[in-house]
Amino acid sequence: MKVILITGASSGIGYDAAQALARRGHRVYAAARRLANMEPLRAFGVTPLRMDVTDEDSLQEGVRTVLEAEGRIDVLINNAGYGFFGAIENVPLEEARRQLEVNVFGLARLCQLVLPVMRSQGSGRIINTSSVAGKAVLYYGGWYHVSKFSVEALSDALRMEMKPFGIDVVLIEPGGIRTDWGHIAGDHLAASSEGTVYAQTGTCEAENLHKAYSSPFLSHPSVVTRAILRAVESRRPRVRYRPGRGASLIVGSHALLPARWWDALMRQMGRIRI
Repeated sequence: MKVILITGASSGIGYDAAQALARRGHRVYAAARRLANMEPLRAFGVTPLRMDVTDEDSLQEGVRTVLEAEGRIDVLINNAGYGFFGAIENVPLEEARRQLEVNVFGLARLCQLVLPVMRSQGSGRIINTSSVAGKAVLYYGGWYHVSKFSVEALSDALRMEMKPFGIDVVLIEPGGIRTDWGHIAGDHLAASSEGTVYAQTGTCEAENLHKAYSSPFLSHPSVVTRAILRAVESRRPRVRYRPGRGASLIVGSHALLPARWWDALMRQMGRIRI
């Protein structure tokens, strides 16, 4: 049994993972801003925590609550995040900063808060939810990709730093997962493109996001949950897990194709309604 703190647990991957981890016998603290959405998790033995990863007091209070109740934190799963798609020119810098605050700096600050605890224990595991978006750039995803590329670099650096202390750092890089993420990103893209020179392709790409994330061909969040379970319970976890439809294909194609070919492919996909 491990004491686990997981963020972004009010819906989608985080909710599914919190439930599955508790069913496996772990002591799970599920954190998110929308506390009411997590109340059903209590039936599985999960303890919901209200936490805003952009608020210092909220982060400190959440970690303190777990430590006062359990005396330790074995696993931190940084799963909170969101996407705001739009042309670099159109996305307000305040929104870009907010995306980085949620996806990068909130994650980093939570790591800072739990690392002293894990070092004192002589063990621990940090699992960061990144994305194939941290490896390959899609059309109009600029600031979201900036945040996920940052999570990749931060996690790689942290893994090297924590090795001497017996603390593992693992990346989860999902592909296409059937959650609300794509609909939120699509709404943002449509709104930021309206009335601009990017309106035609932006609207097309927004529609494609909505259709893609309503498709039964995308993977269920449970696919990512299985990867998280392996990352939590394996004696020697992988550095990276890539669950979900198309994850390995996207990363592999991006690595193999010349940059201009990849750019042309993404632009072409943005002009065609699926």
